[in-house]
Amino acid sequence: MAFILAPELPVRDWLGALDEQMERAPGYFARKPMIVNFSALQGEGGDPAALLYALEMRGLALVGLEGIERSRLAGTRFETLLDLRQKTEGDDQLGRDIPLPEEAPKPAPAPAVASLVIDRPVRSGQSIFFEHGDITVIGSVSSGAEVVAGGSLHVYGPVRGRLVAGVKTGAAARIFCNRLSAELVAIDGVYGTAENWTEHLDGRAVQIRLQDGALKITALN
Repeated sequence: MAFILAPELPVRDWLGALDEQMERAPGYFARKPMIVNFSALQGEGGDPAALLYALEMRGLALVGLEGIERSRLAGTRFETLLDLRQKTEGDDQLGRDIPLPEEAPKPAPAPAVASLVIDRPVRSGQSIFFEHGDITVIGSVSSGAEVVAGGSLHVYGPVRGRLVAGVKTGAAARIFCNRLSAELVAIDGVYGTAENWTEHLDGRAVQIRLQDGALKITALN
């Protein structure tokens, strides 16, 4: 599963915010495949190759690009990262038999989504990332699985994997789960493992929040 980075103007401020997020959660982005979407820059923001180089210098693993003309990266080593959907006519046979309208209508902007509901178990090796709001999982989170929310997390099942909340909302986020047996929980970059909570909380329904910069875990039953 690839994560999407969407740089915004001014790029310097966006990079600063990214640095702060990486400082709050050191190592979180490590070894995760990243796709960079340039759509929000609308052709501005300076040299795109320089921005991509800056992301590489931060240790990010770039695997693809979207929302940028091939000509802006022509001759650079980043040209090979361009998404297949950006191939120009003749580069491939995609859509060869489908005539395009002379002027395609612009799609209406998608409505903002404040929450994401996962109505199935999250299995080992799966990674779910939703930065725009809360995540609710109707099922379990297996060992080796990861769920990352911009806001709060609600899991109606056993948790044996990793839960990360507050990527966007910060310390106001909370985690609720029906059965705590997690490998790791985190809110706003503050991490905890089974070693950090008392044995009587293991396997119980709990609420996890930040208090005075530390994780506070309380039983709900």
